Amino acid sequence: MGTWRGFRVAFILGSLFMILLIIVYWDDVGGFTLYPLQEPKHESLHSNSHPQTTSQPSHSTSTSKARTNSSSTASTTASSKTPAPEEPGVAAEEHIEEEGKEKQEQRKEETREDEKVERSHTAVDDREQEARKQRIMNVCSGMDAVEFPGRTRAFEQIPNRELDHLIVDDTHQIIYCYVPKVACTNWKRVMVVLSQSLISPSSGKPYTDPEAVPPDLVHNSSLHLTFAKFWRHYGSLSHHLMALKLKHYTKFLFVRDPFVRLISAFRNKFGRPNEDFYKQFGSVMLRRYSNVSGSLPETAAEAFAAGIKPTFQQFITYLLDPETERESIFNEHWRQVYRLCHPCQVKYDFIGRLETLDTDAEHLLKLLEVDDLLRFPLGARNRTAASWERDWFAQIPLTMRRELYKLYEPDFELFGYPKPESTLHQ
Repeated sequence: MGTWRGFRVAFILGSLFMILLIIVYWDDVGGFTLYPLQEPKHESLHSNSHPQTTSQPSHSTSTSKARTNSSSTASTTASSKTPAPEEPGVAAEEHIEEEGKEKQEQRKEETREDEKVERSHTAVDDREQEARKQRIMNVCSGMDAVEFPGRTRAFEQIPNRELDHLIVDDTHQIIYCYVPKVACTNWKRVMVVLSQSLISPSSGKPYTDPEAVPPDLVHNSSLHLTFAKFWRHYGSLSHHLMALKLKHYTKFLFVRDPFVRLISAFRNKFGRPNEDFYKQFGSVMLRRYSNVSGSLPETAAEAFAAGIKPTFQQFITYLLDPETERESIFNEHWRQVYRLCHPCQVKYDFIGRLETLDTDAEHLLKLLEVDDLLRFPLGARNRTAASWERDWFAQIPLTMRRELYKLYEPDFELFGYPKPESTLHQ
Protein backbone atom coordinates (compact mmCIF):
# COMPACT_ATOMS: atom_id res chain seq x y z
CA MET A 1 0.00 0.00 0.00
CA GLY A 2 2.82 2.42 0.92
CA THR A 3 4.58 1.68 -2.29
CA TRP A 4 1.46 2.39 -4.36
CA ARG A 5 0.90 5.73 -2.58
CA GLY A 6 4.52 6.77 -3.19
CA PHE A 7 4.13 5.90 -6.86
CA ARG A 8 0.96 8.07 -7.17
CA VAL A 9 2.67 11.03 -5.46
CA ALA A 10 5.65 10.74 -7.81
CA PHE A 11 3.32 10.50 -10.82
CA ILE A 12 1.39 13.63 -9.77
CA LEU A 13 4.58 15.63 -9.11
CA GLY A 14 6.04 14.53 -12.44
CA SER A 15 2.88 15.52 -14.27
CA LEU A 16 2.89 18.95 -12.64
CA PHE A 17 6.56 19.40 -13.58
CA MET A 18 5.88 18.45 -17.22
CA ILE A 19 2.90 20.86 -17.36
CA LEU A 20 5.13 23.64 -16.01
CA LEU A 21 7.82 22.88 -18.60
CA ILE A 22 5.26 22.91 -21.39
CA ILE A 23 3.89 26.30 -20.27
CA VAL A 24 7.39 27.81 -20.09
CA TYR A 25 8.48 26.34 -23.43
CA TRP A 26 5.24 27.38 -25.19
CA ASP A 27 5.62 30.89 -23.90
CA ASP A 28 9.28 30.96 -24.99
CA VAL A 29 8.75 29.98 -28.65
CA GLY A 30 5.83 32.37 -29.07
CA GLY A 31 3.06 29.84 -29.40
CA PHE A 32 1.38 31.58 -26.49
CA THR A 33 2.74 34.93 -25.41
CA LEU A 34 1.87 37.28 -22.60
CA TYR A 35 3.43 40.28 -24.45
CA PRO A 36 1.44 42.68 -26.63
CA LEU A 37 2.38 42.99 -30.36
CA GLN A 38 5.01 45.68 -31.05
CA GLU A 39 6.07 47.69 -34.10
CA PRO A 40 8.25 45.71 -36.55
CA LYS A 41 11.98 45.99 -35.90
CA HIS A 42 12.93 47.59 -39.21
CA GLU A 43 10.44 50.40 -38.58
CA SER A 44 11.81 51.15 -35.13
CA LEU A 45 15.29 51.60 -36.70
CA HIS A 46 13.99 54.67 -38.46
CA SER A 47 12.65 56.23 -35.24
CA ASN A 48 15.54 55.90 -32.83
CA SER A 49 15.44 59.63 -32.09
CA HIS A 50 11.92 59.19 -30.68
CA PRO A 51 11.90 55.82 -28.85
CA GLN A 52 8.53 54.52 -27.80
CA THR A 53 7.71 53.60 -24.17
CA THR A 54 5.63 50.70 -22.97
CA SER A 55 3.42 50.28 -19.95
CA GLN A 56 4.01 46.55 -19.82
CA PRO A 57 6.19 44.90 -17.16
CA SER A 58 9.74 44.29 -18.16
CA HIS A 59 9.94 40.57 -17.43
CA SER A 60 13.69 40.87 -17.68
CA THR A 61 14.42 37.19 -17.34
CA SER A 62 12.01 36.14 -20.08
CA THR A 63 12.93 38.92 -22.50
CA SER A 64 16.63 38.21 -22.10
CA LYS A 65 16.03 34.59 -22.90
CA ALA A 66 13.78 35.49 -25.81
CA ARG A 67 16.43 37.79 -27.32
CA THR A 68 18.84 34.91 -27.17
CA ASN A 69 16.63 32.23 -28.67
CA SER A 70 13.86 33.83 -30.74
CA SER A 71 13.66 36.52 -33.42
CA SER A 72 9.97 36.99 -32.70
CA THR A 73 10.59 37.93 -29.06
CA ALA A 74 13.39 40.27 -30.09
CA SER A 75 10.91 42.18 -32.22
CA THR A 76 8.65 42.74 -29.20
CA THR A 77 11.36 44.59 -27.27
CA ALA A 78 12.54 46.77 -30.14
CA SER A 79 10.44 49.70 -28.98
CA SER A 80 12.03 49.98 -25.53
CA LYS A 81 14.26 52.95 -24.68
CA THR A 82 17.41 50.85 -24.84
CA PRO A 83 17.83 49.54 -28.44
CA ALA A 84 18.47 45.88 -28.99
CA PRO A 85 22.10 44.84 -29.35
CA GLU A 86 21.57 43.81 -32.98
CA GLU A 87 20.54 47.25 -34.17
CA PRO A 88 24.02 48.77 -34.73
CA GLY A 89 25.06 45.62 -36.66
CA VAL A 90 22.00 45.74 -38.86
CA ALA A 91 22.54 49.43 -39.51
CA ALA A 92 26.13 48.71 -40.50
CA GLU A 93 25.00 45.91 -42.80
CA GLU A 94 22.45 48.21 -44.43
CA HIS A 95 25.14 50.87 -44.86
CA ILE A 96 27.50 48.36 -46.46
CA GLU A 97 24.68 47.12 -48.67
CA GLU A 98 23.91 50.70 -49.68
CA GLU A 99 27.57 51.30 -50.53
CA GLY A 100 27.60 48.07 -52.53
CA LYS A 101 24.58 49.22 -54.52
CA GLU A 102 26.26 52.57 -55.22
CA LYS A 103 29.40 50.80 -56.47
CA GLN A 104 27.30 48.51 -58.65
CA GLU A 105 25.51 51.51 -60.13
CA GLN A 106 28.86 53.21 -60.71
CA ARG A 107 30.22 50.12 -62.46
CA LYS A 108 27.08 49.88 -64.57
CA GLU A 109 27.43 53.53 -65.53
CA GLU A 110 31.09 53.02 -66.46
CA THR A 111 30.15 49.97 -68.50
CA ARG A 112 27.46 51.96 -70.30
CA GLU A 113 30.00 54.72 -71.06
CA ASP A 114 32.52 52.16 -72.35
CA GLU A 115 29.87 50.58 -74.55
CA LYS A 116 28.85 54.00 -75.82
CA VAL A 117 32.46 54.86 -76.73
CA GLU A 118 32.93 51.46 -78.36
CA ARG A 119 29.76 51.91 -80.41
CA SER A 120 30.98 55.33 -81.46
CA HIS A 121 34.35 53.94 -82.55
CA THR A 122 32.65 51.07 -84.36
CA ALA A 123 30.40 53.50 -86.21
CA VAL A 124 33.44 55.54 -87.30
CA ASP A 125 35.24 52.37 -88.41
CA ASP A 126 32.18 51.20 -90.35
CA ARG A 127 31.90 54.53 -92.15
CA GLU A 128 35.59 54.40 -93.04
CA GLN A 129 35.19 50.88 -94.41
CA GLU A 130 32.23 51.92 -96.52
CA ALA A 131 34.26 54.83 -97.92
CA ARG A 132 37.17 52.52 -98.80
CA LYS A 133 34.89 50.01 -100.51
CA GLN A 134 33.03 52.72 -102.39
CA ARG A 135 36.29 54.14 -103.69
CA ILE A 136 37.26 50.76 -105.12
CA MET A 137 33.89 50.46 -106.82
CA ASN A 138 34.28 53.92 -108.35
CA VAL A 139 37.75 53.20 -109.71
CA CYS A 140 36.77 49.78 -111.04
CA SER A 141 33.69 51.22 -112.76
CA GLY A 142 35.89 53.73 -114.61
CA MET A 143 34.57 56.81 -112.82
CA ASP A 144 38.11 57.93 -111.94
CA ALA A 145 39.40 57.50 -115.51
CA VAL A 146 42.28 55.28 -114.34
CA GLU A 147 42.91 52.45 -116.77
CA PHE A 148 44.87 49.31 -115.90
CA PRO A 149 45.06 45.76 -117.23
CA GLY A 150 42.27 43.46 -116.08
CA ARG A 151 39.97 46.19 -114.77
CA THR A 152 36.92 45.00 -116.69
CA ARG A 153 37.52 41.27 -116.97
CA ALA A 154 35.36 38.72 -115.14
CA PHE A 155 36.67 36.66 -112.25
CA GLU A 156 36.46 33.52 -114.40
CA GLN A 157 38.96 35.10 -116.80
CA ILE A 158 41.70 35.39 -114.18
CA PRO A 159 44.43 32.78 -114.81
CA ASN A 160 44.67 30.16 -112.08
CA ARG A 161 48.29 31.06 -111.27
CA GLU A 162 47.13 34.57 -110.31
CA LEU A 163 44.83 33.24 -107.58
CA ASP A 164 47.59 31.93 -105.34
CA HIS A 165 47.29 34.82 -102.84
CA LEU A 166 43.68 34.12 -101.88
CA ILE A 167 43.89 31.98 -98.73
CA VAL A 168 40.69 30.15 -97.73
CA ASP A 169 39.62 29.08 -94.23
CA ASP A 170 36.45 26.97 -94.60
CA THR A 171 35.99 26.47 -90.85
CA HIS A 172 35.45 30.18 -90.17
CA GLN A 173 34.37 31.07 -93.74
CA ILE A 174 37.17 33.57 -94.32
CA ILE A 175 39.17 34.51 -97.43
CA TYR A 176 42.35 36.53 -96.96
CA CYS A 177 44.36 37.99 -99.82
CA TYR A 178 47.88 38.45 -98.54
CA VAL A 179 50.08 41.28 -99.77
CA PRO A 180 53.80 40.94 -99.01
CA LYS A 181 55.28 43.80 -96.95
CA VAL A 182 51.85 44.58 -95.48
CA ALA A 183 51.88 42.61 -92.19
CA CYS A 184 51.25 39.43 -94.18
CA THR A 185 53.47 37.29 -91.90
CA ASN A 186 51.31 38.02 -88.88
CA TRP A 187 48.05 37.64 -90.79
CA LYS A 188 49.26 34.31 -92.12
CA ARG A 189 49.99 33.28 -88.53
CA VAL A 190 46.40 34.17 -87.66
CA MET A 191 45.14 32.05 -90.58
CA VAL A 192 47.33 29.12 -89.48
CA VAL A 193 45.81 29.22 -85.99
CA LEU A 194 42.25 29.47 -87.33
CA SER A 195 42.70 26.64 -89.81
CA GLN A 196 44.73 24.54 -87.31
CA SER A 197 47.09 23.63 -90.13
CA LEU A 198 50.32 23.56 -88.10
CA ILE A 199 51.14 21.36 -85.10
CA SER A 200 53.22 22.72 -82.24
CA PRO A 201 56.12 20.36 -81.51
CA SER A 202 55.97 21.22 -77.81
CA SER A 203 52.30 20.37 -77.28
CA GLY A 204 51.62 17.99 -80.15
CA LYS A 205 48.47 20.00 -80.90
CA PRO A 206 47.63 22.80 -83.37
CA TYR A 207 48.89 26.25 -82.42
CA THR A 208 46.35 28.41 -80.59
CA ASP A 209 48.45 31.59 -80.21
CA PRO A 210 49.54 33.36 -83.43
CA GLU A 211 52.60 34.84 -81.72
CA ALA A 212 53.84 31.31 -80.97
CA VAL A 213 53.78 30.30 -84.65
CA PRO A 214 57.35 30.51 -86.06
CA PRO A 215 57.24 33.33 -88.63
CA ASP A 216 59.60 31.56 -91.03
CA LEU A 217 57.21 28.59 -91.32
CA VAL A 218 54.05 30.49 -92.26
CA HIS A 219 55.34 31.28 -95.75
CA ASN A 220 55.36 27.57 -96.58
CA SER A 221 52.71 27.39 -99.29
CA SER A 222 51.68 23.86 -98.27
CA LEU A 223 50.13 25.25 -95.07
CA HIS A 224 47.51 27.32 -96.84
CA LEU A 225 44.58 26.38 -99.04
CA THR A 226 44.46 28.94 -101.83
CA PHE A 227 42.17 29.35 -104.83
CA ALA A 228 45.10 28.36 -107.04
CA LYS A 229 44.96 24.85 -105.50
CA PHE A 230 41.26 24.36 -106.21
CA TRP A 231 41.88 22.84 -109.64
CA ARG A 232 43.99 20.12 -108.08
CA HIS A 233 41.39 19.43 -105.35
CA TYR A 234 38.05 19.92 -107.13
CA GLY A 235 38.73 19.85 -110.86
CA SER A 236 35.83 21.10 -112.97
CA LEU A 237 33.90 22.17 -109.85
CA SER A 238 36.58 24.70 -108.93
CA HIS A 239 35.00 27.85 -110.38
CA HIS A 240 31.59 26.95 -109.00
CA LEU A 241 33.04 26.47 -105.49
CA MET A 242 35.07 29.66 -105.77
CA ALA A 243 31.94 31.62 -106.73
CA LEU A 244 30.03 30.21 -103.73
CA LYS A 245 32.83 31.03 -101.30
CA LEU A 246 33.30 34.53 -102.73
CA LYS A 247 29.58 35.13 -102.25
CA HIS A 248 29.23 33.82 -98.70
CA TYR A 249 32.66 34.10 -97.04
CA THR A 250 34.09 37.23 -95.40
CA LYS A 251 36.90 38.55 -97.61
CA PHE A 252 39.64 40.91 -96.49
CA LEU A 253 43.05 42.31 -97.41
CA PHE A 254 45.51 44.87 -96.04
CA VAL A 255 47.22 47.52 -98.16
CA ARG A 256 49.89 50.18 -97.81
CA ASP A 257 51.21 53.32 -99.51
CA PRO A 258 52.64 51.85 -102.76
CA PHE A 259 55.92 53.80 -102.76
CA VAL A 260 56.59 53.07 -99.10
CA ARG A 261 55.90 49.39 -99.77
CA LEU A 262 58.55 49.45 -102.53
CA ILE A 263 61.09 51.01 -100.17
CA SER A 264 60.29 48.36 -97.57
CA ALA A 265 60.69 45.56 -100.11
CA PHE A 266 64.07 46.89 -101.27
CA ARG A 267 65.39 47.29 -97.72
CA ASN A 268 64.25 43.80 -96.74
CA LYS A 269 65.46 41.90 -99.82
CA PHE A 270 68.49 43.87 -100.99
CA GLY A 271 69.57 45.98 -98.03
CA ARG A 272 71.14 42.93 -96.36
CA PRO A 273 72.45 39.62 -97.72
CA ASN A 274 69.66 37.43 -99.03
CA GLU A 275 70.95 34.55 -101.09
CA ASP A 276 67.74 33.76 -102.99
CA PHE A 277 66.98 37.35 -103.94
CA TYR A 278 70.61 38.07 -104.79
CA LYS A 279 70.83 35.16 -107.23
CA GLN A 280 67.42 35.67 -108.82
CA PHE A 281 67.17 39.47 -108.92
CA GLY A 282 70.16 41.29 -107.41
CA SER A 283 72.73 39.81 -109.72
CA VAL A 284 70.49 40.65 -112.71
CA MET A 285 70.28 44.30 -111.63
CA LEU A 286 74.04 44.49 -111.14
CA ARG A 287 74.84 42.96 -114.53
CA ARG A 288 72.38 45.18 -116.39
CA TYR A 289 72.67 48.54 -114.66
CA SER A 290 75.97 48.72 -112.74
CA ASN A 291 79.54 49.38 -113.80
CA VAL A 292 80.87 46.25 -112.14
CA SER A 293 83.56 44.73 -114.38
CA GLY A 294 84.29 41.04 -114.51
CA SER A 295 82.24 38.31 -112.93
CA LEU A 296 80.01 38.97 -109.95
CA PRO A 297 80.48 37.26 -106.60
CA GLU A 298 78.55 34.01 -106.46
CA THR A 299 76.93 34.59 -103.08
CA ALA A 300 75.22 37.53 -101.45
CA ALA A 301 77.57 37.30 -98.49
CA GLU A 302 80.63 37.63 -100.75
CA ALA A 303 79.03 40.48 -102.72
CA PHE A 304 78.19 42.46 -99.59
CA ALA A 305 81.66 41.87 -98.16
CA ALA A 306 83.10 43.33 -101.35
CA GLY A 307 80.72 46.29 -101.23
CA ILE A 308 78.83 45.10 -104.26
CA LYS A 309 75.07 45.31 -103.93
CA PRO A 310 72.15 46.78 -105.88
CA THR A 311 71.22 50.40 -105.29
CA PHE A 312 67.68 51.69 -104.93
CA GLN A 313 68.00 53.44 -108.31
CA GLN A 314 69.01 50.16 -109.97
CA PHE A 315 65.98 48.52 -108.35
CA ILE A 316 63.64 51.20 -109.76
CA THR A 317 65.31 50.90 -113.16
CA TYR A 318 64.70 47.15 -113.02
CA LEU A 319 60.99 47.70 -112.29
CA LEU A 320 60.62 50.15 -115.20
CA ASP A 321 62.54 47.99 -117.68
CA PRO A 322 60.05 46.34 -120.12
CA GLU A 323 62.43 43.39 -120.34
CA THR A 324 61.74 42.53 -116.72
CA GLU A 325 58.10 41.52 -117.21
CA ARG A 326 58.83 39.91 -120.54
CA GLU A 327 61.08 37.49 -118.71
CA SER A 328 58.78 36.84 -115.78
CA ILE A 329 55.85 38.30 -113.87
CA PHE A 330 56.76 40.76 -111.10
CA ASN A 331 57.80 39.12 -107.86
CA GLU A 332 55.04 39.25 -105.25
CA HIS A 333 57.01 41.65 -103.05
CA TRP A 334 56.74 44.44 -105.62
CA ARG A 335 53.82 43.27 -107.74
CA GLN A 336 50.93 45.73 -107.66
CA VAL A 337 48.11 44.90 -105.22
CA TYR A 338 45.48 45.07 -107.96
CA ARG A 339 47.32 42.20 -109.67
CA LEU A 340 47.68 40.19 -106.45
CA CYS A 341 44.16 40.52 -105.05
CA HIS A 342 41.91 41.53 -107.98
CA PRO A 343 39.74 44.10 -106.14
CA CYS A 344 37.64 44.76 -109.26
CA GLN A 345 36.58 41.09 -109.37
CA VAL A 346 36.53 40.25 -105.64
CA LYS A 347 34.15 42.35 -103.55
CA TYR A 348 36.11 42.63 -100.33
CA ASP A 349 34.18 43.03 -97.09
CA PHE A 350 37.09 44.66 -95.26
CA ILE A 351 40.04 46.71 -96.52
CA GLY A 352 42.65 47.29 -93.82
CA ARG A 353 45.64 49.60 -93.95
CA LEU A 354 49.08 49.11 -92.46
CA GLU A 355 49.02 52.75 -91.40
CA THR A 356 46.05 51.97 -89.09
CA LEU A 357 46.96 48.34 -88.40
CA ASP A 358 46.15 48.18 -84.69
CA THR A 359 42.63 49.59 -84.88
CA ASP A 360 41.85 47.85 -88.17
CA ALA A 361 43.02 44.47 -86.85
CA GLU A 362 40.86 44.81 -83.74
CA HIS A 363 37.85 45.81 -85.82
CA LEU A 364 38.39 42.96 -88.28
CA LEU A 365 38.70 40.21 -85.64
CA LYS A 366 35.36 41.33 -84.20
CA LEU A 367 33.82 41.34 -87.67
CA LEU A 368 35.12 37.79 -88.22
CA GLU A 369 33.76 36.82 -84.77
CA VAL A 370 37.10 35.32 -83.73
CA ASP A 371 38.20 38.02 -81.27
CA ASP A 372 37.42 35.63 -78.41
CA LEU A 373 39.72 32.98 -79.93
CA LEU A 374 42.90 34.96 -80.55
CA ARG A 375 44.61 38.33 -80.65
CA PHE A 376 46.53 39.86 -83.51
CA PRO A 377 50.27 39.43 -82.86
CA LEU A 378 52.03 42.42 -81.35
CA GLY A 379 55.22 41.53 -83.21
CA ALA A 380 57.70 44.06 -84.54
CA ARG A 381 56.12 46.61 -86.85
CA ASN A 382 57.72 47.37 -90.20
CA ARG A 383 59.96 50.35 -89.60
CA THR A 384 59.82 51.86 -93.08
CA ALA A 385 58.19 55.24 -92.50
CA ALA A 386 56.30 57.33 -95.02
CA SER A 387 58.45 60.30 -94.03
CA TRP A 388 61.44 58.54 -95.57
CA GLU A 389 59.95 58.64 -99.05
CA ARG A 390 61.50 61.97 -100.04
CA ASP A 391 64.98 60.89 -98.93
CA TRP A 392 64.82 57.56 -100.75
CA PHE A 393 63.64 59.13 -103.99
CA ALA A 394 65.99 62.13 -103.81
CA GLN A 395 68.57 60.44 -106.07
CA ILE A 396 66.01 59.05 -108.50
CA PRO A 397 65.62 61.18 -111.67
CA LEU A 398 62.27 62.97 -111.86
CA THR A 399 61.30 61.26 -115.11
CA MET A 400 61.79 57.84 -113.48
CA ARG A 401 59.69 58.84 -110.46
CA ARG A 402 56.83 59.82 -112.74
CA GLU A 403 57.10 56.59 -114.73
CA LEU A 404 57.07 54.64 -111.50
CA TYR A 405 53.95 56.45 -110.33
CA LYS A 406 52.15 55.52 -113.57
CA LEU A 407 53.14 51.90 -112.94
CA TYR A 408 51.59 51.93 -109.46
CA GLU A 409 48.88 54.55 -110.01
CA PRO A 410 46.03 51.99 -109.90
CA ASP A 411 47.03 51.05 -106.33
CA PHE A 412 47.19 54.71 -105.28
CA GLU A 413 43.73 55.33 -106.69
CA LEU A 414 42.02 52.09 -105.67
CA PHE A 415 43.05 52.32 -102.04
CA GLY A 416 42.83 56.06 -101.55
CA TYR A 417 46.49 57.00 -101.12
CA PRO A 418 47.23 60.60 -102.10
CA LYS A 419 49.37 61.27 -105.12
CA PRO A 420 52.93 61.98 -103.85
CA GLU A 421 53.11 65.47 -105.33
CA SER A 422 56.35 66.46 -103.61
CA THR A 423 58.09 63.33 -104.91
CA LEU A 424 56.80 63.84 -108.43
CA HIS A 425 57.57 67.56 -108.80
CA GLN A 426 60.89 68.14 -107.05
